[in-house]
Amino acid sequence: MAKVRDIAVVCGDGIGQEVIPIAREVLSCLHPEFEFFPVEVGYGRWKRTGEAMGADELALLKSADAILFGAVTTPPSPDYQSVVVRIRKELDLFANVRPVKGDGFDITVVRENLEGLYSGIEEVGENRATTLRLLTRRECERIARFACSITGPRTLTVGHKANVLKSDVFFREICLHEASVAGVKCNERFIDALCLDVLLHPASYDVIVTTNMFGDILSDVAAYLVGGLGMLPSANIGEDYALFEPVHGSAPDIAGQGVANPVAALRSAALLLRYAGDISGADAVEHAIQQVFSGGIRTRDLGGSAGTKEFGDAVLYELGLKGTT
Repeated sequence: MAKVRDIAVVCGDGIGQEVIPIAREVLSCLHPEFEFFPVEVGYGRWKRTGEAMGADELALLKSADAILFGAVTTPPSPDYQSVVVRIRKELDLFANVRPVKGDGFDITVVRENLEGLYSGIEEVGENRATTLRLLTRRECERIARFACSITGPRTLTVGHKANVLKSDVFFREICLHEASVAGVKCNERFIDALCLDVLLHPASYDVIVTTNMFGDILSDVAAYLVGGLGMLPSANIGEDYALFEPVHGSAPDIAGQGVANPVAALRSAALLLRYAGDISGADAVEHAIQQVFSGGIRTRDLGGSAGTKEFGDAVLYELGLKGTT
């Protein structure tokens, strides 16, 4: 549990501008004592100023007790540095936690958040481009210990490709060792087979720990189990900072139309509440979402016709925070 009062709100680009205000309103209604302040980062800022995130914005993020983050567009350009990757590194947000819960299963994907193929060590030449897949003992141990700490009496699965990648042999051995030291039940799966088996037998998995890119892919694959990326939240956790964001991207194809699914943002706000120690508030948000679904209100991606604001208002109504839907 962390003391939370000052919350930085980063709407970012695309549908982040539409879903994050809804999540912020829920937090504000549940906790009037929270203080929110906006921080502008992302592709829109880069187009306007030539800088996606400046030193002032980074300082503001570091001043917050928690960060509610939307989505940012990252163009495939050699001149553009990923804002999300930079924030994770600058704030040492070493653990990415992505829960996937549905009927009869409760999976938590724990993703190493600072290294792997997102190391940022890259070189692009005329005839060759390289990205260094970096895994250090420090970060492998940190993520393995973190995963063990949230597994408890359940089972930890190590996802890897040690049959092909020597760096994954390194990762696998460290994870298995840390699980043994912690007394955590542990098994292992090759990541490609794991992606399929999670879809076929989701109830067989509790906590899964894996490397950066593999965790990104695996959690996106697992989103199929619950209706898509619009449903999944994530938490980026470090020793001193925490950032909460939907798993989905900025979705420029539907931005500005008022049709984006705000569930992932709402669930990210619920993860923030858990981080702050308000378990009952987090549970209430999830219960309200389920009640809205039971009432037949769904956004377009889920086969319904509700708009972003309509769905958000319905959740506020179920929470007793709004008079009418």
